[in-house]
Amino acid sequence: QLQLVESGGDLVQPGGSLRLSCVASGFTLKDYTIGWFRQAPGKEREGLLCISSRGGNTTYADSVKGRFTISRNVAWNAVYLRMNNLKPEDTAIYYCAADGVVSECPRTGTGMRYWGKGTLVTVSS
Repeated sequence: QLQLVESGGDLVQPGGSLRLSCVASGFTLKDYTIGWFRQAPGKEREGLLCISSRGGNTTYADSVKGRFTISRNVAWNAVYLRMNNLKPEDTAIYYCAADGVVSECPRTGTGMRYWGKGTLVTVSS
């Protein structure tokens, strides 16, 4: 069964850090384009960062530039989202998605083949 599972979401104070994990089973992530997305209540899904199957990284959201980074661990078949200096407006459900065809992530992730169920990040004092 092909699936992605996110973990690492938590309640954190403003200025804090978290690392989210996305672990794949049933397929090899290094051969796929993988993206991190988030959706806050009442808002559209937002693309954050993407690792291309060709190896390049792209940051889509200006709001996270300099604070969020994406990385891949081939041995663990996992992709991570490191989030620093978290702000209340970062509160959302965070999803990873993977696709074996595209070399770039669609901005909102629409059309990407595999999705995790998400992990909740809450930034509040």
